[in-house]
Amino acid sequence: MDLIGIAENTVKIILILGLPSLLVSMVIGLLISVFQAVTQVSDASLSFVPKVIFVSIFVLISLPWIGDHIEAYTKDLWDLILVFGK
Repeated sequence: MDLIGIAENTVKIILILGLPSLLVSMVIGLLISVFQAVTQVSDASLSFVPKVIFVSIFVLISLPWIGDHIEAYTKDLWDLILVFGK
């Protein structure tokens, strides 16, 4: 594997780990926007606070999965250091 392959794997792991949290934030934002449109409530904190709470809960629940992916990727990088070091 070359440096371009390492960069591609890094971007891939970033997308894999970041996309679920982004999707949760988008779904919660959509639900809150529909709620605000129906009730005509236009409070800025109404859209911000629930997103922070739900995304934080989601990240805490998915931490073992995220940790496993980061651990495997880090081990792969250390193995590549040994290959490039020779």
